[in-house]
Amino acid sequence: MTRRTPTAAWSGANTRRMERQGLAVPLAAAPAGIVESMPAAHAQVLSAAELSVGLRSRELTRADVRKALWTDRTLVKTFGPRGTVHLVSAAELDLWTGALSALPVGRSAHPEGVRMTPEQTEEVLAAIGEALTGAELTVDELTDAVVARAGAWAGEPVVPAFQTLWPRWRQVTHLASHRGLLSFGQDRGRKVTYTRPDVTPLDGPAALTALVRRYLYAYGPATAQHFARWLAVSPRWAAGLFAHLAADGTIEEVTDEDGGTAWVTAGDTAFPARPVHGVRLLPYFDAFVIASQPREKLFPGAAYTRALAGGQAGNFPVLLIDGTVAGVWHQRRSGRRIAVTVEPLAPMTAGQLQELEQQVARVGEVLEGKPELTVGKVTVGGHA
Repeated sequence: MTRRTPTAAWSGANTRRMERQGLAVPLAAAPAGIVESMPAAHAQVLSAAELSVGLRSRELTRADVRKALWTDRTLVKTFGPRGTVHLVSAAELDLWTGALSALPVGRSAHPEGVRMTPEQTEEVLAAIGEALTGAELTVDELTDAVVARAGAWAGEPVVPAFQTLWPRWRQVTHLASHRGLLSFGQDRGRKVTYTRPDVTPLDGPAALTALVRRYLYAYGPATAQHFARWLAVSPRWAAGLFAHLAADGTIEEVTDEDGGTAWVTAGDTAFPARPVHGVRLLPYFDAFVIASQPREKLFPGAAYTRALAGGQAGNFPVLLIDGTVAGVWHQRRSGRRIAVTVEPLAPMTAGQLQELEQQVARVGEVLEGKPELTVGKVTVGGHA
């Protein structure tokens, strides 16, 4: 007898994602638990990460997120998916480092004379790990420590970056992070610091399996190509990984209303029957906006043009209405005053405007300021 493939409609999948991340009903969890639900919070702009966490709860503020990072150490700021800065749960750092260090490494984009040989890479990684053990160092201090251990060549300013040249060793900063040798320490004034986290990376295959399960729990149903895009890895490699996990029963296929197929964790095939309702504000680079697929359904109609940057999500903070992007917004702070401008793409009902006011008030609570709402045109461009 042929087993019938479960069906997952977009509305049910989208509602389930929002429910699991505290975007339908706020989560009663500590910052680390909320980050695990994403399962990582983009933190290139730390204030945006603080908003991502706070807006998924009823009471947490940016102070709670900072306490989790720098006092309780239940969160870690490190290089995560796509080699970009993220917050991850300290309890899951062994999973993240095990999985990210097991990803295929492509050929360096740096030209000959800039890129390091495999031997030099390992020498620099060892130097970074040794220098950061029990220490928090600025970039300049870490450069001196790496040069002292590996040689002057490691500190040569040859890596193009932001209209300047970085020392050679910095081309493997994210790789050191993925191996568990480096994470961010607390800023020293305006200077970033790095330290070495207390972590033992999980075995690569086991960690990759766990990461796929975490990803599919948060964003399934999803294809191997969606997973590849989320991590910025080869789609062919991701397809091979998913085929292996399907063969051993870790994941299973579902179909959508258009007849396409995607994957969920085996047995995780129940979806809400009703679509999600309500108004939500999400900041720059929110994990839900970046990872949810298919993107054209999350950004329907005019939203695809207005709220994306060449198809790239996250460059604009977004207004969600009933689970889909329905506008953009911007906030500008001056002292305790936070001027919030929201640009809906269609007129909002009185009830939706009331919910929007509640969301803006919550933004003020998270950021510990006094918000003032204006509904009108957002004139600020996308984040670079």
